[in-house]
Amino acid sequence: MLAVLGSIDSLLTSVIADNITKTKHNSNRELIGQGIANFVSAIFGGIPGAGATKGTVVNINAGGKTRLSGTIHGLFLLLVLLGAGQLAAFIPLSVLAGILIPIGFAIVDTKGLKHLRHVPKADAVVLIAVLLITTFGSLIQAVGVGVLLASLLFMKRSSDLAEKGTSVLTLSGVVAEKPWDDEINLYEEFKDRIYIKHLYGPMFFGFTSYFQDLVKKLDQKIRVLIIRMDRVPHIDQSGLYAMEEVILELRRKGVLVVFTGLNDQPCDMFRRIDIIPDLVPEHQLFQTFEESIQWVKQTLVTEEKNKQK
Repeated sequence: MLAVLGSIDSLLTSVIADNITKTKHNSNRELIGQGIANFVSAIFGGIPGAGATKGTVVNINAGGKTRLSGTIHGLFLLLVLLGAGQLAAFIPLSVLAGILIPIGFAIVDTKGLKHLRHVPKADAVVLIAVLLITTFGSLIQAVGVGVLLASLLFMKRSSDLAEKGTSVLTLSGVVAEKPWDDEINLYEEFKDRIYIKHLYGPMFFGFTSYFQDLVKKLDQKIRVLIIRMDRVPHIDQSGLYAMEEVILELRRKGVLVVFTGLNDQPCDMFRRIDIIPDLVPEHQLFQTFEESIQWVKQTLVTEEKNKQK
């Protein structure tokens, strides 16, 4: 039970740190490091430990965003254990409370709560259920219930799509690596200035990190990203936030995002949380890939003329 709880706590802390620093942690490395630390601490009579969410947030807010900050933190705790604890005892508990209480509020996912009325009702029910079980019950039980409910909901959505005749039902989105026939000429004309992603199947919690990693690997010369979503029948709350983070990151790099073939449910979800039109304007939405090609060509040619001037 301690191992499960510690693993969940560490991975949760890593995810929160990723959201703040816009980085990506290595889950295997985190858990292996935690296991080695707990193994060694037991030799000296220590008790199992895990990632500290509040301490991590305080550290990041103070400017510590590298591995060196974690090392210094560990050395400081070692000094406290070896004798400096007598000095630390003079720190008033009210001071520590004043630090931890606002940090506790800061790690609450206010964005998810704010969008409860706009996301699919099933996703909202899962979020509220996990929140209540975590608060009044056990974190391990909450995680188990959350994963179970999310899996059941995915199977229900998949069966509904199958009944409607949808042929593409995969457990996670897949990005095509080879360009389609209607894309070859566009790639040849603009070379490495455009990138086209093909998404297949529902976008849900199991796909978000994979999608974010792929976009981060885009070449720095890319000016336009065309996302073909005609085979994405459904997107859940996690998928929405993943798409939002990706678009925000691309905007910081000066990359234009174009959607083609948006189905009704994903399009409605994008509008409900204002991805459309705040992040992706209406004129960058196209029903067919051919329509998007005309806009992309015109935009890139215009930019090239402006640079020449």
